[in-house]
Amino acid sequence: MSNGKELMPVVVQDVRNNNVLMLAYMNDESLELTKKTGYMHYWSRSRDSIWKKGETSGNLQKVVEIMTDCDGDAMLARVEQTGVACHTGTYSCFAEEPIPARDIMTELWHVFDERRKSGSESSYTVKLLKNRNLLLKKIAEESSEVIIAAKDKDRGEIVYETGDLLYHLMVLLYDEGITMDDIYKELEGRRK
Repeated sequence: MSNGKELMPVVVQDVRNNNVLMLAYMNDESLELTKKTGYMHYWSRSRDSIWKKGETSGNLQKVVEIMTDCDGDAMLARVEQTGVACHTGTYSCFAEEPIPARDIMTELWHVFDERRKSGSESSYTVKLLKNRNLLLKKIAEESSEVIIAAKDKDRGEIVYETGDLLYHLMVLLYDEGITMDDIYKELEGRRK
């Protein structure tokens, strides 16, 4: 931003599921406060002042990253939202409820929940959840199969065996109560 009085629109996105939470405005001072504190600060056009999101409601927005678009006239803030984002009490200013992320990891988690609840003895997932030694043996087996496929430089086999390995690792994570968000956060820290 060129001077402290100019306002720049900020699209705010939930880092957990990529849902858009709100549109707000920032000036240089609110951006500096955001960087300094790690929590989103905006310029309120109606109050003509800076405000920290969630300061009174507790619905804070912890900054994960802020990006400026290619023209330098808008920003995207990716945040960890606590509570609701909209002043009306809804999750987002654009949707009343979170829009679920549609990815295979999320869908598999739901499958694991269903299988565990069913307790079906014919379910391979249930067998893995009930027998930790079998699960760990399968992880070791699938790991070695990925290694062999990589050694042979067989792309199709690498993809296939990696799918097997990831599936078994996900069953382990599920059983331990470790979410993919926990893993994503760990990986985020490795970008630095």
